Amino acid sequence: MKKSVIMILALLLMLSSVLAACGTNQGAGGTEGTSDTGNTGNSEATEQEAPAGPVQMTFFAPQGKAPMEENEYTKLVEEKFNVKLKWDLAPADALKDRRQLLLASGDYPEVFLEGGFTRTDLLTYSKQGVLIPLNDLIDQHAPNLKALMEKKPYLKDAMTAPDGNIYGLPRVNECYHCTYSQKYWMNKEWLDKVGLNVPTTTDELYEVLKAFKTKDPNGNGKADEIPLTGAPNKSVWNGNIDAYIMNAFIYNDNTNYLLLKDGKVDFAANKPEWREGIRFMNKLYKEGLIDEAAFTQNDQAVGQLGNREGDEIVGSITTALLSYLVNVWEDEKTRHKHWVIVPPVKGPNGVQLAGMSQGFSTFPFVITNKATEEQQIAAIKIADYAFSEEGALYSEYGVNEGVGWSKAQPGDLNIWGEQAKYSFEKLKAQDENTVRNDSWSLLGPKDMTKEFRDSFASAQDPLSSKGYETRLALATKEYEPFAPKEVYPSSAWISAEDTETAAQLTPAIVDYVQSNMAQFILGTKDIEKDWDAYVKGFDGLNLQTYIDIYQRAIEKK
Repeated sequence: MKKSVIMILALLLMLSSVLAACGTNQGAGGTEGTSDTGNTGNSEATEQEAPAGPVQMTFFAPQGKAPMEENEYTKLVEEKFNVKLKWDLAPADALKDRRQLLLASGDYPEVFLEGGFTRTDLLTYSKQGVLIPLNDLIDQHAPNLKALMEKKPYLKDAMTAPDGNIYGLPRVNECYHCTYSQKYWMNKEWLDKVGLNVPTTTDELYEVLKAFKTKDPNGNGKADEIPLTGAPNKSVWNGNIDAYIMNAFIYNDNTNYLLLKDGKVDFAANKPEWREGIRFMNKLYKEGLIDEAAFTQNDQAVGQLGNREGDEIVGSITTALLSYLVNVWEDEKTRHKHWVIVPPVKGPNGVQLAGMSQGFSTFPFVITNKATEEQQIAAIKIADYAFSEEGALYSEYGVNEGVGWSKAQPGDLNIWGEQAKYSFEKLKAQDENTVRNDSWSLLGPKDMTKEFRDSFASAQDPLSSKGYETRLALATKEYEPFAPKEVYPSSAWISAEDTETAAQLTPAIVDYVQSNMAQFILGTKDIEKDWDAYVKGFDGLNLQTYIDIYQRAIEKK
């Protein structure tokens, strides 16, 4: 009996100890009040959990010239959002290959900051479960992006897949001069030397290029003039000569070669008008009016050609940006000042069109199924910050005022002659040998809308080193009147059931068009003898299926 009483007392003592401990823990957590011990403060100090450490995750991005771990914008977002970023970096020219290898191996990071995902990519990898939907994350944790989507309805439409989900975030770049980027620039000094005006038709263009070739416009007595140069589009933005010239014969979107009329999708690169355009370019090439290197050279070669010492040897170039060819950034360099924009020329059948670019074509940012919930939330907050004005400013131009940007002064005007908010003037001098590492410029999703871009000052003299943006805006205005009535919408999503087929057909057909066009222009294929075989070749590439896929995409939208 005595032994039983002792056991009961022991059990009661243990139970009271447990209850006391529970009371103390609840008080420390702040959920059930304090314990009765009177030592609430000491108990909380003992039991309080330490603040959670930073959320760690890996971002995929292209390799820059400086370490991303030491980047000042990286440090800013790490501190602001309590994260620690690791980086999986790839050479910029091998970015897509590296991305594909990671995804194929299954050893991919939680976040692709700059992955270059197409809509087809998003559907493919979301179907596999690799990419997660972002809808709820945006709704709950991305107020800046959410507000932008409400302000610009096209944005939500362009981001939303056919299944109603958002799988990737874009860089929203409402760049005015990018809208009509299939441009053509010409040496006005040479035009004056040969006594001709800026051409307005293909016949006049031929006469100008012929005069550049034969009339020694640089005056050195040598036949060293290059009437027209360019470069492959992958090296120089819209540097391929057909990007401009073909639009005098038939609309050339310079991407998928799609036409749209009354909502009906068609294909441009097998039409008789396309053949006429090739004939014209072949004629120019045969007569030595097109630079042989235009089909192979890169951007560095183009710059060396335009900025070479001594006599100028280039008469015109197809490209979105004159700055590929000649130095526009230094006031002591004056060669660029006698270059002018050539608006779309009219072809023999009255066609006169400007190639258009719309919105965005790729999605840099995705979150993968490797990310935990806290990583997902942190990642979407980092992305959303760049959709705020401050975040966009710091992300693109650097975190330090006076280094990458400054506040505009009264009278500082933007490209439209309106008061600006920010400026690139009065910045601190930088050591030329020092690589700036204070931004995620050209990386990741962010707000580069018209409103943000127009908040920056640009010198009103378009020929000054500070007025290049003004110059591009004025040049673009010359193209705007020639916009096609209908273009295939960049916001169209190929349906999930068509994704795999489109991923196979699209690159095959585009490569087929481009390789054959180069051969026809260069004369390695005869446009008269080999045209029919070229057109027939599309049957083997399932062209009609290709057209049907893109037709269904806009009908579903």
